[in-house]
Amino acid sequence: MSTSLNRRRFTQLSAMALAATKLSAQPEKRIGYAAVGLGIISDIFMTACSQSQNSKVTGLVTGHPADKGARYAAQYNVPAKSIYTYETFNHIRDNPDIDAVYIGLPNSMHCEYTVRAAEAGKHVLCEKPMAISSAECRRMIDACRKANVKLMIAYRIQQDPTFARVAELIHSGAIGQVQAFDGAFPTNMPPGWRYNRKLAGGGSMFDLGVYPLNTIRFLTGEEPASYAAKVATRDTSGRFAEMEQSIAWTMNFPSGILASCSSSYGQSGENFLTVRGDKGFLQVHPAFNYDGIRLTGRTLQGPIDEPSNGKKPFQFTLEADHFAGCIRNNTQPKTPGEEGLKDLLAIEAIYKAAGAPLA
Repeated sequence: MSTSLNRRRFTQLSAMALAATKLSAQPEKRIGYAAVGLGIISDIFMTACSQSQNSKVTGLVTGHPADKGARYAAQYNVPAKSIYTYETFNHIRDNPDIDAVYIGLPNSMHCEYTVRAAEAGKHVLCEKPMAISSAECRRMIDACRKANVKLMIAYRIQQDPTFARVAELIHSGAIGQVQAFDGAFPTNMPPGWRYNRKLAGGGSMFDLGVYPLNTIRFLTGEEPASYAAKVATRDTSGRFAEMEQSIAWTMNFPSGILASCSSSYGQSGENFLTVRGDKGFLQVHPAFNYDGIRLTGRTLQGPIDEPSNGKKPFQFTLEADHFAGCIRNNTQPKTPGEEGLKDLLAIEAIYKAAGAPLA
């Protein structure tokens, strides 16, 4: 790792600490979020806001305002006038209590509602993957820039203190020169919209593989120079008619670092990330869960075993508050739209390398 890269990473961590200090110094203004789409991920985000001193839920956007909308409105003290449908979404422009939107919709809807939110003058915290194509990502970035609103992609792992610790160990030389990364996120997912290519954009790469992809890009500070990849489907039930069941890929970085990754909707096992240096190694296992993350390994100073004591939904609270600080202090999010675009460019390249281009 170069000295300039090392310095840049620690500057980012220092900026996050400074933003947190500014937040605690100005507790009087909690940033108001409208949750767009009231599925599982938005439920977690709203719970996170309820545990924050800097963020709160002030609006709801749902296709079911009379039941689901009313239930969440009662839970988070959201007035009835601040419950919107997808048809009335544009009226959020007239609600001063809504500073930003949190987009927890299916992947294919991220672009439309980011653009509409920007046109309504609201900042946008959008779930990953940012969109289903790099072209959509660029449209989202352009719309937010034109409207002079902030756009952040919800990479919760980049907010997690355990991964800040991994970055610190890497860039301090605690495991020597980094040689390789290994990362995997397997699961057996229940049926749902993620099996619909039109809604999801692709297979597990979009939902799960993006975690090791983004985390490795974050930790190296580099963009992959080349890829190799394979896709496979062994399930014969028909649920993978529109996309692959599993994907595995490798990445070569300009520095010479190698990375080997995989994700699947049909495999059992624990998700993990391993960093291998020439004088030690680090492993986070599980790496991408909402809590229970554990860092182990061996450094030049000896073995380490550092479990995280953060409890779900603390990562979501950290990202909500980070974005709240950016809005309040007019600073750049750590993971802006450009970060999401880089992942989509990589995803497109990975599918192309697998002989399964997305378009």
